[in-house]
Amino acid sequence: MKETDEFPERSYPAARPAKRLRNQSTIIFVTACSKDRRKIFADRRVHDLLVRSWREADAWLVGRYVILPDHVHLFAAPNSFDPPAIKQWARYWKSLVTKGWPFERTEPIWQRGIWDRQLRSRDSYVSKWKYVRNNPIRHDLAEQADAWPYQGQLNALPWKE
Repeated sequence: MKETDEFPERSYPAARPAKRLRNQSTIIFVTACSKDRRKIFADRRVHDLLVRSWREADAWLVGRYVILPDHVHLFAAPNSFDPPAIKQWARYWKSLVTKGWPFERTEPIWQRGIWDRQLRSRDSYVSKWKYVRNNPIRHDLAEQADAWPYQGQLNALPWKE
């Protein structure tokens, strides 16, 4: 490929390592989708399985999260000074979910990869949480954000500057 050639279009997100920004928090906004966006996640058993998997995959701490029928949003922060890449961590907890899947399955559960974005400011963190929290309302799944049963917080991830 010559320098002037365009880059090929990606069918999955590019991997970027999390950057430590001085003494600032490292919080990553993560989205993981079901294969072909099948509506398979909005179930109490899946919710409990995801929570158990995130607790076992403790290289990254999960803060707030919302589980929708075809995708999951969460905020994660490293649990050690040198955690594995966020993509490796996601592969691990997704494999735990797949192994413990409570329903019969004939297809892969997960879409390849994840979408992740490192948050750069307290304002970005607050606005992303508002977006995630209101997702069930936007998708006509609940009339109020608090009414959606498949959400929670495993760890407090305060923003430090």
